[in-house]
Amino acid sequence: MICKKVIFGLVLVAVTSAAALADVRLPAVIGDNMVLQQGVKVPIWGWAEPNAQIMVSVSWHSMRWGVTADKDGKWVFKMNSPAPGGPYEMTITGNNTVTIKNILVGEVWVCSGQSNMEFSVGAMQGWKTGVFDVGQEIAAADYPKIRLFTVQKMVADTPQSDCVGDWQLCSPQTVRGFSAVAYYFGRELHQKFNVPVGLIHTSWGGTPAEAWTSTRVLKTLADYKGVIEDMEQARANPEPSQKKFEQQMVEWQKKIDISGPNGKGCADVNYDDSGWEQMELPQYWEQAGLADFDGMVWFRKDIEIPQSWAGKELILELGPIDDMDVTWVNGIRVGGFETPGHWQAARKYKIAPTVIRPGRNVIAVRVLDTGGGGGIYGSPEQMKIGPAEAAGEAAISLAGRWQYKKSYDLKSMPPQPRPPLFVNNPNTPASLYNGMLAPLIPYGIQGAIWYQGESNAGRAYQYRRLFPAMIQNWRDDWGEGDFPFLFVQLANFMAAKPDPSDSEWAELREAQMMTLALPNTGMAVIIDIGDANDIHPKNKQDVGKRLALWALAKTYGKEMVYSGPIYKSMKVEGRNIVLHFDHVGGGLVAKEGEPSKSFAVAGADRKFVWADARIDGDTVVVSGDKVPEPVAVRYAWADNPVCNLYNKEGLPASPFRTDDWSGVTVDRK
Repeated sequence: MICKKVIFGLVLVAVTSAAALADVRLPAVIGDNMVLQQGVKVPIWGWAEPNAQIMVSVSWHSMRWGVTADKDGKWVFKMNSPAPGGPYEMTITGNNTVTIKNILVGEVWVCSGQSNMEFSVGAMQGWKTGVFDVGQEIAAADYPKIRLFTVQKMVADTPQSDCVGDWQLCSPQTVRGFSAVAYYFGRELHQKFNVPVGLIHTSWGGTPAEAWTSTRVLKTLADYKGVIEDMEQARANPEPSQKKFEQQMVEWQKKIDISGPNGKGCADVNYDDSGWEQMELPQYWEQAGLADFDGMVWFRKDIEIPQSWAGKELILELGPIDDMDVTWVNGIRVGGFETPGHWQAARKYKIAPTVIRPGRNVIAVRVLDTGGGGGIYGSPEQMKIGPAEAAGEAAISLAGRWQYKKSYDLKSMPPQPRPPLFVNNPNTPASLYNGMLAPLIPYGIQGAIWYQGESNAGRAYQYRRLFPAMIQNWRDDWGEGDFPFLFVQLANFMAAKPDPSDSEWAELREAQMMTLALPNTGMAVIIDIGDANDIHPKNKQDVGKRLALWALAKTYGKEMVYSGPIYKSMKVEGRNIVLHFDHVGGGLVAKEGEPSKSFAVAGADRKFVWADARIDGDTVVVSGDKVPEPVAVRYAWADNPVCNLYNKEGLPASPFRTDDWSGVTVDRK
């Protein structure tokens, strides 16, 4: 445990008796119940009138200090944090007095990413349940020295100075809606060291890494420089871009509508869907037989509307739809989300009285999924239709059996127009850095944990440059040096494939592993605890623990094995390839026999076939009867591989490949 000698001091300017006092305002992240990072100089900042004098006093020191606001009214100073523990108080006085109470001092971590970081301990919108053993976990979450801060979602086109949120004590009431990965990570630290832990959660489901990176840094990357310049031009003159997008959407819609029996007419009341397949909703369509399918699917359902609803406005609710939808009732369009970034939004559409008729009515929904899980996937309670003014009338449930038919595979679809870049949504480059990260800087932290990558799958080579740049971006802007940045490698997901093949998810995992070349980074491998049918696996406990292992060992200096085997090098020996690894711990082991389940080997023809593999000390020896002159090996190189290579400490090996096929070089004996 790092517990540094506490030396109190402030870098402040002297207060003069003639100085005028002014109203004081603090950012949301500085407030009651906060945790200050121990052993460092922590920044405290806020706003007042330009050039105003601010007085500061604290409960752990008898002196008072003053600081002068700058010409814009911002003031900031750094102070050595007191001894770990608390509670402490701080009073800041201008024309008003602000007292910050119940301050603790310990370890502070920022927790960010997309939906698997956002996934809460308890049930949250879009997921049927929370984590494993959710009831027991919530009941046991009585840790008043763990403090939780969640940044309210916000997009912005410029860096913001403040956010919405507040510090809360961890309890069964507050943990239910808090990030599960963040909580389990923080709980491990708290239990190991009995020190206060502050967790700042800032994430947004479905968002790419570029949304969490500043425009300053994105401009330095070849893939994004032009994008950022286009955004700036569009914001300066938005009307042409908006009109162009609207026209493109009209043309795109025409192409979809004339696509034959899979498109035109599917929303009509009398369309014959008797030959369609059936699916129980809500659920991801990957769970219902459409494994590994991205693209467009039509859904239809007949419902009986009672006579008493005639002439009334109705509300149609479908829950969240991943990613986009257009919805019709009786052939009349009633709503839709046709731009990216709304996959967690619960659909709720008004239906005019003229659309509905007593008796048979038809709901048709066209769903477009662009990656990962797809479909109408919320909870049964979220799917219903009923009068806008219920007046005691029960809604009709829409959960259950729907007719469905695949339309376009994503690869064969006409590409959907992208909305104008100046329109901020959570996928816009820099939008979440501006709205949800910048307001936290320069709050004193120990480090950051990150769970993201699903939304960048398919762009792995770009991610190789983007992800390290994002990490360095955060570090540079925080000004605390190379603070620990720990991240989660993508879990196994989607259907298992019978033969070796290429995998965009495997390539993204490789890009994540390559980021370990950046100093003071760590990677939790969870290739063994995902869910083939759910992009949001519920075992968040082990994710938090595996992240915490890296922190315990590399940040806090505990002697322990913190990683599973990571590929280091290979050697061709005749018909065999011998693989060497780092992080073998107490030794390599295979669960359920020899580790042959996910090794593939290829010769110079680059055609991979399943291989035989055996553990030999701290190496794995791979061979294949069909490959007399092996060149390359791949392990767990698939969306959802079967893999059983671990170290004795029970940590899984990271997927890898020895080739890059840009020019394989081998060392033959």
